[in-house]
Formats: sequence, C-alpha cells, structure tokens
Amino acid sequence: MIRAENLTKYYNELCAVDHINLDIRKGEIVAFLGPNGAGKTTTMRMLTGFLRPSSGAISIKEYDIEKNPLEIKRLIGYLPESAPLYHEMLVYDYLNYVAEIRELGRYKKSAGIGEVADLCGIRDVMHKPVGELSKGYKQRVGLAHAMINNPEILVLDEPTSGLDPNQIVEIRDIIKHIGKEKTVLLSTHILSEAEATCDRVIIIDQGRIVADAGMETLKHSAGGEYIINISLKNAVLEDVEREFRPFEWITGIRHTDEDDMALKIRVTCRGAVDMREDLYRIIKNRDWILLEFRQEARSLEKIFMELTGEN
Repeated sequence: MIRAENLTKYYNELCAVDHINLDIRKGEIVAFLGPNGAGKTTTMRMLTGFLRPSSGAISIKEYDIEKNPLEIKRLIGYLPESAPLYHEMLVYDYLNYVAEIRELGRYKKSAGIGEVADLCGIRDVMHKPVGELSKGYKQRVGLAHAMINNPEILVLDEPTSGLDPNQIVEIRDIIKHIGKEKTVLLSTHILSEAEATCDRVIIIDQGRIVADAGMETLKHSAGGEYIINISLKNAVLEDVEREFRPFEWITGIRHTDEDDMALKIRVTCRGAVDMREDLYRIIKNRDWILLEFRQEARSLEKIFMELTGEN
C-alpha cells in the first residue's frame, strides 16, 4: 500500500531522513515513533507529497509519487500536528469548503460531511465557529477534514498532541474504528497510545529506522533484558539460586512472594538467549512442581529508550 525505497531528505548539510525503507500493507495501523528531531514529520510530509525527497522512491498502491502526485493525494487523508483550520469559519462551512477543494460532487459532499460529522463526534458543533471550539474538538474537525473524501490511507501526525486524557481516549477510539477499514500511519509521543491503538511499530532515530515489527513481536524481541516469572511448589529459594546462578545469561533472581502453596521468583535474563528451555529442564529434574512459568514482555517505553539512546 505504502512503499518507500532509500528515502532520503537533506536540509542543506543536515540529513533529516537517511535512506529509509518502508512497506506498509493495506489495513495496518502503524505507529511511527521516535524522539524529537528523529525525522518522523519529514518522512510523513514526503509520503504525502508535501515535501520532495532529496533521493529515493515513493509509491502508493500502483502510483509513483513523482509521476502521479494528484492520484496519490486523492488516496491520502493527512492530518498534520497543527491542524490547518480557519478559525473564523463555522465548522460546517469549513468542511464544505474542504469538500469543494476535494472536488466532491453535490451528493458526495453532503453525504461525506454527514458521515465524518457522526464518526468524529462533531455534529453538535457544526454551526459553531472553529475558533470557539476546545482543543479536542478542533482536533476532531482536523480529523474530519482528513477523512472528508473517504481516503484509503490516513496519515496522522501527533493527532492527540495537547489533549487531556479523556480527549486522548476519544480520539484513540475513533482511530481504532477507522483502522478497521483503512490503512493508518500514526506518529505519537504517547507510547501507551501506540500500544493501545496500533498493530505494528516503526521506530526512527537520527533519520534511520532502528525497529520495525508487530507490537507483540517487538515486545518479545531479542536484546536488552527480559523477565521470567516462576512459581514453584516444594522448592527452597537457596536451592533455586544454586541451580540457576551458573547460567551467564541470568543477571538476577529476586524472591517476590512465598506462602504455604508456592515460592515465587522473578528471573532477569539478558541478551538474545531464551532461557526458558534450560530453566524448565532444571525444574523438571529437581521434581519441583511448576505452578507458573511466564515470560514478561518488555514495555514499549523500555524498548524505545534502548533503541533511541534516551536515558
């Protein structure tokens, strides 16, 4: 659906985007993450035709962005971080104006305005000036703007920036509903939002992609540290430590709880080695009764910090 090959963008001597490759499939909701200045917004602007790359190729469906820019723009709804709203216009008049720019016919224009008004929850404010709306409602109007022509692809740059927690949840629910029918590329600084909304994560740092995987795959990926939670019956902590300590990949064993039923421990492991098979073999040989054996996924926040060098 969206493909970029060796996409590069220079601002004078500064390389903002450095030979990145993207392949976003139809129907995916993809989180585009990275620290400030990583190249997220520049990449989105190139994908939508707002900026011209210094080098590289972009194709949307079967169209090349150099040869078919208008066809591509008809396929994409784009919401930049600061929604380009005319504050003196009524919400209805603004959306009507956008629909005319998009060259929608009379029937499609009327149906499109009504549809996005219901989907984005702005029907009650359609006859209010945009400037009188709250930040949350302005963001909803911007989202309605992006969707007015029912595009196949939505590119959303920080759609929940500056919103309160309730507004964030509302916008998140709208995006999840949209994602059932459309391809969505979403940048955000709120990692919990990416976890709750997106199927796949792309992390960019200093203009280069440092991770690209499904959400669960990334959280269980090799590298860094991971935790194995174990609950054992008929086991003593000292014996468990004696058996587990010789493994160089185990960096910590912490006793979390103990009752009449079981000994509960958290085993911290490092690197790419999956220790579960070795630990299970020891437990089996010692005839300890295994009640829980669960690998804990690393948080997206921890993965983000590891990959982007943020401390």
